[in-house]
Amino acid sequence: MEPQKNKILLVEDDSNFGSVLKNYLEINDYEVTLERDGRLGLAAFQREKFDICLLDIMMPNMDGFALAEAIRDVDPDVPLFFLSAKTIKDDILTGYKLGADDYITKPFDSEVLLMKIKAFLKRNEETKIETENTEYDFGSCHFNPKLRALTVAGKTQTLSPKESDLLRMLCDYKNDLLPRETALKKIWGSDTYFNGRSMDVYIAKLRKYLKEDKKIEIVNIHGNGFRLVETP
Repeated sequence: MEPQKNKILLVEDDSNFGSVLKNYLEINDYEVTLERDGRLGLAAFQREKFDICLLDIMMPNMDGFALAEAIRDVDPDVPLFFLSAKTIKDDILTGYKLGADDYITKPFDSEVLLMKIKAFLKRNEETKIETENTEYDFGSCHFNPKLRALTVAGKTQTLSPKESDLLRMLCDYKNDLLPRETALKKIWGSDTYFNGRSMDVYIAKLRKYLKEDKKIEIVNIHGNGFRLVETP
């Protein structure tokens, strides 16, 4: 039996570019669904499960940002890549704040995109294996990375994949320095400025989740990284 192919949702209103990219990804053994605007992309996402979504931003009917929000409402965990000609910093930051795993500006090298997709899916699989049987207790908190379940003061909530990956690394480095570069390369794939801003958003989310436990704090070591500190 042949191994199951990873499924990609590609939403791109430029028919020529979309068709070329779809063919390229299919040649490299991915199953690709191509839609021409945001509404059709959302309908496709609601019909079936995808391993990764590649979204243009400037599209008719529903733009890529609105589509990303709608997709996150359906599945907060699916990886999202923006493929866009919009290079303004605010647009890029908006993409990451919406939970993008990468923001790739056009024109780009298709081979580089392919390597990014392969690396991301491989990291996801490796992370699942690494965390399968590991659980953490600190303060009044219990964290199960396999279930992405964080319990603080008796209240449990499910974390997003990046929140879970980042908290797991903080737990592994508890009371020690987790270097920014280490976390960025492990979880985001590179330590670019924009990935760093994205990580700061996730650190803020984790601090909000943990604030009920006064003995636990995520400390910012300026310019170097973070420490998950547990006080007696």
